[in-house]
Amino acid sequence: MARIVMKFGGTSVADLDRIRAAAAHIKRETDAGNQVAVVVSAMAGQTNQLVEWTRQASPIHDAREYDTVVSSGEQVTSGLLAIVLQSMGVDARSWQGWQIPIRTNNAHGAARIEDIDPTTLIERFEMGQVAVVSGFQGLGPDNRVATLGRGGSDTSAVAIAAAIEADRCDIYTDVDGVYTTDPRIEPKAARLARVTFEEMLEMASLGAKVLQVRSVELAMVHGVRLFVRSSFDDPHGAGAGSQSNMPGTLICDEDEIVEKQVVTGIAYTRDEAQISLRRLPDVPGVSASIFGPLAEANINVDMIVQGASDDLSKTDLTFTVPSGDVETALSVLADARDQIRYEDVQSDGGLVKVSVIGIGMRSHAGVAATAFRALAEKGINIRAITTSEIKFSVLIGADYTELAVRTLHSVYDLDNR
Repeated sequence: MARIVMKFGGTSVADLDRIRAAAAHIKRETDAGNQVAVVVSAMAGQTNQLVEWTRQASPIHDAREYDTVVSSGEQVTSGLLAIVLQSMGVDARSWQGWQIPIRTNNAHGAARIEDIDPTTLIERFEMGQVAVVSGFQGLGPDNRVATLGRGGSDTSAVAIAAAIEADRCDIYTDVDGVYTTDPRIEPKAARLARVTFEEMLEMASLGAKVLQVRSVELAMVHGVRLFVRSSFDDPHGAGAGSQSNMPGTLICDEDEIVEKQVVTGIAYTRDEAQISLRRLPDVPGVSASIFGPLAEANINVDMIVQGASDDLSKTDLTFTVPSGDVETALSVLADARDQIRYEDVQSDGGLVKVSVIGIGMRSHAGVAATAFRALAEKGINIRAITTSEIKFSVLIGADYTELAVRTLHSVYDLDNR
């Protein structure tokens, strides 16, 4: 017998047929004797509709009332799923975040979980009951519903799994696992059987959409094993007993992976823009004068490259921001020009960041050089480079995205996984 958290995203509970399919997956686990908690998102598209209604009601609104409205989507899903499970003979009960309770801070709309009391859930497990929990929400210190922001249901599932000391947390979505790259770009992309927390964290932050960064961070901190699998797979097709035989990708600690690959996957992020400040004073504090105001404007700066100018007392600084933030960033820099003292500013959009990720890079030299050589042979110009212990990224023109991804996927032998 295992204790499992099963999380179903919006596409997996998009309508009653999908909710019945999710219930069949849950029943298979309970029939195998496992203790199960389920975390659900709102039905696909419902949260967007609720957000839009809130904005139409008033462009400027109370964040607490916003949370009251947008959290209702998960409440509908949890109730419907509990009803379907009961109709299938499974003892199930829906739970809202405040009923458990899931305690959060007071940052309505982007709250962080501070504590979960698992006592009642565990008591219900011992009685053979399935808990169907509304994701994305908790109870703030003001005793009002507080939503967790982007990726909140994944975060709810991982936090509950940590609190009840679950054996694993199964994330059901519309794909059957984590792939070596985007199969829409490279048909030879292969599903990975196992990925380390660190690799998944890099992949999620660099463009892979399977899991949210915040939930992976939480899983890594608390050692919660994640299993990404498809809710569209036949729940009756994996053989008898639990669904452990179903395809998927396990995200786990590095110690659980015996044979580590040098490169695990290729990720990419579109809509990058590059800003270059020319002939800055090469003095202490110049970087702070640039990135401080940008941070205050909530602009996320990514790749940073500094190089010498023609005048040895000057320097050039180049960095990237999301394309949608370029105009705001240029405005911030213009306002701070007297403090920064740059002579010229240039910007360029239509760029893509392509990243190579693999925990095996720690012990292998020349991994990045292989990529640079392969891209050069294809005539792909690299605009900027950043590296870390288990990944490196290159900035290239958007027109070369597919060619670059396929080239790197092939050069690291990921086609033959």
